[in-house]
Amino acid sequence: MENETLPSHFYFTQYKDQGDIKYVLFLIMLIVYFAILVFNVSTIVVVTKEKSLHEPMYIFISCLCFNSLYGSAGLFPRLSIDLLSDSHVISRPACFTQIYVIYTYSVSELTILATMAYDRYVAICHPLHYHNIMTPKMTALLVTGAFSWSLFWKALVLYLAVRLPLCGNLIMRLYCSTWSVVRLSCVPTGINNAFGLFVVTTDIILCVGFTLYTYTRILVVCRRSSSEIRGKALQTCLPHIITFVTYSLSFFCDIILSRFELDPVMKGLALFFSLEFLVIPPIFNPLIYGLTLPEMRRKNPIFMKSAKIAVILKSSIAK
Repeated sequence: MENETLPSHFYFTQYKDQGDIKYVLFLIMLIVYFAILVFNVSTIVVVTKEKSLHEPMYIFISCLCFNSLYGSAGLFPRLSIDLLSDSHVISRPACFTQIYVIYTYSVSELTILATMAYDRYVAICHPLHYHNIMTPKMTALLVTGAFSWSLFWKALVLYLAVRLPLCGNLIMRLYCSTWSVVRLSCVPTGINNAFGLFVVTTDIILCVGFTLYTYTRILVVCRRSSSEIRGKALQTCLPHIITFVTYSLSFFCDIILSRFELDPVMKGLALFFSLEFLVIPPIFNPLIYGLTLPEMRRKNPIFMKSAKIAVILKSSIAK
């Protein structure tokens, strides 16, 4: 009975025999993962080495990049194995480890973005008091709080999932997720569902609500300011707005679509969103901040060369 209710392995059902195309998919995945590593590591190194970038805004950006590396490590190594393997099996400890890494990444992404919104709010709405409020100690507390929130709450969610007796071992996703394991339970999962919904709802409502509040205040201040101040505010806030909106929508869609029985078309959409929030933000976050913020662009040789190439291409098209 113990072996039946606590399976030692899980099997992914979304992988299908694609023949030789699996090598093409593996190559694409390898290129994407390499790009994630290069963009995010270079950003962290530049922020660490350049003293002029030892400001809260750039520290938070480097935290966002670190979180991208952390989340990507929970997906891509395992995904590469499953793409090339004929038997898509994952051990029970590895499955729950992957769940914890991926979903602490996902919640940390929201909390870090909310922290960055607070930093922009203080910088634009209280510029004279910015350095008194955003001290190194406050910055460290905000960074610690952003990561600790997700590590604590997801540990509780995972604990409730680990203790469940399971009547199956088939996971209908490309990677392990809390809901894909909970739905295999032999017993009612009301507590798991309620607590998981509470954690997710709290994360989204608090982070999204707080971010919307800060940008409402920023908008009010910008309306009363000169065009020069509005331009500077837009330059620093636009990358964050793009990052926050794209990530929040994709994360929310993944949560909603993963809990329903879907037709083939919607299953394809659910599969897209299940990968999108793990693949797109880690690539585009460093690109958005690296190419739009002048200080980041000047200090990072990768983004500096990219900007020069973009200018040359734009000039060529104009001619």
